[in-house]
Amino acid sequence: MDVKKSVLSILDEVLGLNGRSASFDLGTPLLGSVPELDSMAVVAVITTLEERFDFIIDDDEIDGSSFATVGTLVSFVEGKLG
Repeated sequence: MDVKKSVLSILDEVLGLNGRSASFDLGTPLLGSVPELDSMAVVAVITTLEERFDFIIDDDEIDGSSFATVGTLVSFVEGKLG
């Protein structure tokens, strides 16, 4: 499974980026840099990650640093997957 590709697909879908995520790399900043990623969108992304990857994210497991860049979000998901 290509976790990065799946995460980018989720971001594109949930944030309505219309394919913009295809140009994102691991260093692409997210929180504070992608206007569509507001607090409500973060919740939607978390929910979608849980559904797609079949894991649960506890409130104390995730914070703003998890959404700092594409790479930090991909690393977070990979850590949850084991």
